[in-house]
Formats: sequence, structure tokens, C-alpha cells
Amino acid sequence: MEDCGFGQAVIEITKESRGTILKRVNWVLIILVLIGFVIGRFIGTYFDGTFLNYGQTFGLSNPIELNMGFVILTFGLQFHITIASVIGVIISFIIYKFIK
Repeated sequence: MEDCGFGQAVIEITKESRGTILKRVNWVLIILVLIGFVIGRFIGTYFDGTFLNYGQTFGLSNPIELNMGFVILTFGLQFHITIASVIGVIISFIIYKFIK
């Protein structure tokens, strides 16, 4: 059986496209944004009575429970975004611009 090279070309394109997809995800930016949320939340908690702690909570207020008899899985996700956490994210974007 003769190899016409078609299989090799498909593998090369797949490796090349996988590399570009991995380059698009910038892990440093994601980590900095998460750190910005955490530090902003900490600052909002520290200044409890000020405008920095004003925010909105959204997500699942009651967790979803999946009972399969032998195992029970509970799913829940809730976000509490405050003005301080938004400021923390903005600062993390500024830090990212200086790093990049």
C-alpha cells in the first residue's frame, strides 16, 4: 500500500491548529483576573460599611442535588461581585499590560 502523504498532512495541520489554540488561551491573564477578584473581595470585606462593598450576588441560591442511590452529587455556583472586586480586576488588567 502506497502512502500519498495525505495522512501526514492532516497530522501536521492538527498539530499546528492545536498550537494556535493553546496560544490563544493566556493563562497569566486568567490568573491575574482571579487574583484581582480575590483581592477586591478582601478589600470590600475590610471596608464593610463603605460603597466598596456594594454589589450583586447571582447564581444558584439553592444547590442542585443529584441522587443516584450510591452517590449523591451536589452542584452549586454563586458569584458575589462588588465594586471593590471590579476595581481589583481593572488593576489586574493594568498589571497585565505592564507585564506584557
